[in-house]
Amino acid sequence: MTKRNKSSLSRMLDYAGGYRRLTVLGCALSGAAAVLGLAPYVCVWLVARDTLAVFPNVAAAAGLEKWGWMAVAFAVANIAVYFAALMCTHVAAFRTARNIRRAGMAHVLRLPLGFFTGNQSGRLRKLIDDNAGLTEDLLAHKLPDLTAAVVTPVAAVVMLFLFDWRMGLLCLLTMVLALGCMAAMMGGKNAGFFHRYQQEIERMSGEAVEYVRGIPVVKMFQQTVYSFKAFYSAIKDYSDLASQYAMSCRAGQTGFLTCINGAFALLVPAALLLASGGDVGQVTVNFIFYILFAPACGAMINRIMYMSEAVMEADEAMGRLDELLSEQPLAEPRVQRRPESAAVAFEHVSFTYPGAARPALDGVSFTVRPGSVVALVGPSGGGKTTAASLIPRFWDVDEGRVTVGGVDVREMDGAALMEQVAFVFQDTRLFKKSLLENIRAARPEATREQVLAAARAAQCGDILDKLPEGLDTVVGARGVYLSGGEAQRIALARAILKDAPIVVLDEATAFADPENEHQIQRAFETLVRGKTVLMIAHRLSTVQNADQILVLSEGKIAQRGTHRELLAAGGLYADMWEDYQRSARWKVGKEAGV
Repeated sequence: MTKRNKSSLSRMLDYAGGYRRLTVLGCALSGAAAVLGLAPYVCVWLVARDTLAVFPNVAAAAGLEKWGWMAVAFAVANIAVYFAALMCTHVAAFRTARNIRRAGMAHVLRLPLGFFTGNQSGRLRKLIDDNAGLTEDLLAHKLPDLTAAVVTPVAAVVMLFLFDWRMGLLCLLTMVLALGCMAAMMGGKNAGFFHRYQQEIERMSGEAVEYVRGIPVVKMFQQTVYSFKAFYSAIKDYSDLASQYAMSCRAGQTGFLTCINGAFALLVPAALLLASGGDVGQVTVNFIFYILFAPACGAMINRIMYMSEAVMEADEAMGRLDELLSEQPLAEPRVQRRPESAAVAFEHVSFTYPGAARPALDGVSFTVRPGSVVALVGPSGGGKTTAASLIPRFWDVDEGRVTVGGVDVREMDGAALMEQVAFVFQDTRLFKKSLLENIRAARPEATREQVLAAARAAQCGDILDKLPEGLDTVVGARGVYLSGGEAQRIALARAILKDAPIVVLDEATAFADPENEHQIQRAFETLVRGKTVLMIAHRLSTVQNADQILVLSEGKIAQRGTHRELLAAGGLYADMWEDYQRSARWKVGKEAGV
């Protein structure tokens, strides 16, 4: 049976491993506890029978104490067995949820890095962590209760017809009507609610993370939550969906509650009619039993409703996890090759992002020779970052090939390829760990002295001197935060420590002030010495000395050459240079004579 043909519960239990038997045992114990929980009602009927048989001389009733203690014994046994059932299912549920999280994370780690550019971290956390939590709740609580909810009606129906089939039939009628109301409430247009609900939760979770990250901007510019339209829209859509669902359930919920609590209204007139034409004492005894047992049946139906809701939630959770697990990692080569040099070449490369209308790169060819610097410039959206991301296989090309040392990157082991390339992105991410651990992430076996040397080479000396614990200072703890330019220098230290033969710089000075930019440029000199360098920049002053400049526009190479050659040729690069020079000369204030 394929995964798609399996039920959600079967797929969950696949993750349970050896704890699957513990789940089955817990469910069996829960079913036994449910039967034990009905036994005290029989004892109550026996007490009522023996009492009314000798009424008003109650003291002459035999067996009352015995029935009372039996009721207590059954109640205690019910609690003990149910406790054992929950212990079993909880242990199994925790292990199953852990295995689901592990499987989700293991799969995510195998996905191409490009996958993460299109998926918010909040959404991924929701997909893996929260959905695993939903399955945990189902297996730990709802599944044993569901077993009890299945066993209880069978035993309850037997008991309903055990003493008076007519009163039993009335109780059963209210149960059937309540189930009908519940089915109507959860079917029809509400059937797809949980799918839409999970989508809105994921969207709101992702937008919340992005909003929290943007709080400094909100405070700086005195904005309100309404300026973050995506987050506000997500909250509004979620609120509207929840409200619409609640309002659509009004009639069904009202009918459901009326039915499960309406047995008393039917039993009283039925008892009066039966007593008028039969044994009043026997009818009274039976009435006492049914009037006590009917609320228990109502509670059972209530439990079934919550069970069905939990099953739908878990079914949706497993469906969302399956969507994530269906994302395919990049194919690993059967025969892995090692590069002969650090040369990088693009050979007629075309690439289109999933769902995009036009290609991000279209027939791009160029070579970065070992020890040389090639710069990619051009308008935003021209394909610069896309080209850089194809070298470490963030994505795989649609046509053509990208090679490192003459070897197609698709024929290289993923870890071996990553060893060849060091990155410095404009959006620097630092872990909430010490600077030592942040820099050492590039080479975990590096010594403290090597890390310190890399930090000095990246011009981080002033950063270390001002921090309370120097290299051991934890970023983000006790108010220790770095500016964009300082964080960029730490990222450069990380790249210097890695000492990879190929370096990719993507807008590495984008968020640096003039002082930080000067220090970053000095760090570049150490980082790129003798390396194969692909540099992406908007500040054209940083690429003047590049061995070759490629001007990318609309996914194609519009121009190529050195800085002087491109200026002499005119065209797009010359226009960009003129715009850059004009912006560099621009000053705040009024122009002379204005």
